[in-house]
Amino acid sequence: MKIHEYQAKQLFHEYRIPIPKGVTVRSAAEVRQALAGLGHIPLVIKAQIHAGGRGKAGGIRIVNGAKEASRAAEDMIDKRLVTDQTDSEGSPVNHVLIEEALETVKELYVGFAINRENACVSIIASSEGGMEIEKVAAETPEKIAMEMIDPSVGLRPFQVNRLFYATGLDSKLSKQMSSIITNLYRLFMYKDCSLAEINPLVVTKDGQIVALDAKLNFDDNALYRHPELMSLRDDQQENPLEVEASRHHLNYIKLQGNVGCMVNGAGLAMATMDLIKHVGAEPANFLDVGGSATSSMVREGLKIILSDKAVKLVFINIFGGILRCDTLAKGVVSAAKELDINVPLVIRLEGTNVDEGRRILADSGLSFTVAENLKDAAEKVSAFL
Repeated sequence: MKIHEYQAKQLFHEYRIPIPKGVTVRSAAEVRQALAGLGHIPLVIKAQIHAGGRGKAGGIRIVNGAKEASRAAEDMIDKRLVTDQTDSEGSPVNHVLIEEALETVKELYVGFAINRENACVSIIASSEGGMEIEKVAAETPEKIAMEMIDPSVGLRPFQVNRLFYATGLDSKLSKQMSSIITNLYRLFMYKDCSLAEINPLVVTKDGQIVALDAKLNFDDNALYRHPELMSLRDDQQENPLEVEASRHHLNYIKLQGNVGCMVNGAGLAMATMDLIKHVGAEPANFLDVGGSATSSMVREGLKIILSDKAVKLVFINIFGGILRCDTLAKGVVSAAKELDINVPLVIRLEGTNVDEGRRILADSGLSFTVAENLKDAAEKVSAFL
């Protein structure tokens, strides 16, 4: 789960990570009242969306005075901001963060992330903040320092020291930097984050280190342990179909193609999308109903796929294990009887109770195209397109 910058900074404040003085508003009318509490000129007006690239798209502006601030906020709030990380429709701006503009002398990068290759948390620090870390890694990898954190012992002081010296900062800043890194690690671990990033982390003209930006992502599978975080979710920043899928405990990701996919298992999902592309089509989604899906979940999953107007064909590819083929078939038949389906459905079943599943489909009286195997499925998908 992603949250907004202003929400991440509230958590930063709780964990004693320095942030600029600021206030969040929901309308241009609130700006003048908000400015009374800041008392600082110039100011930075920042659109709050779940995507990067805001500065290049006009979503971050430096202003002088209440009139400019009100005008900038009015230009952003209740509009949609298109960046290089959004689709062509952009993301809705419902909040604007107004902060004091700090005089900075150095920009850094610090971030924690899950290192799946080494099964641990890694921390990355760089003297080149304000840029995409991927670009720094590609162009100047020597400016990136990384430490892998042993999960049995946690972040060690010597690792913090090595990261500090890698940034090239004056030794007088060691205590501040060490505190920020340590507290960000505490936040990352205690809140079950999948990503915690400060870019840029700046050194101000008066020698203070401040988190100028904040990005936190949380592990969806751990949110049950953090009910306080659920109120931070902004459904309007997410694809409506993905939001609906999450309500039914389905893993759904919207893509740009025309073939709707329903599978069980991420590996099979990837193979299925490869198969669709192999026959010259494009997948419209990634939908993994999982191994413990019920007929009801299958029915809701098919509804979500068919809600996408770009879908011209649905390919259901199930390998029965924990999710039995007869359970899948019952869900598909139930959904087909309830919905007005006007696109072809190609179904390939294999595994546990496959014969019963095929019998349920055949006896339903509905028009399904059942494939015998993957090769047959590919040919049938291709024939419809």
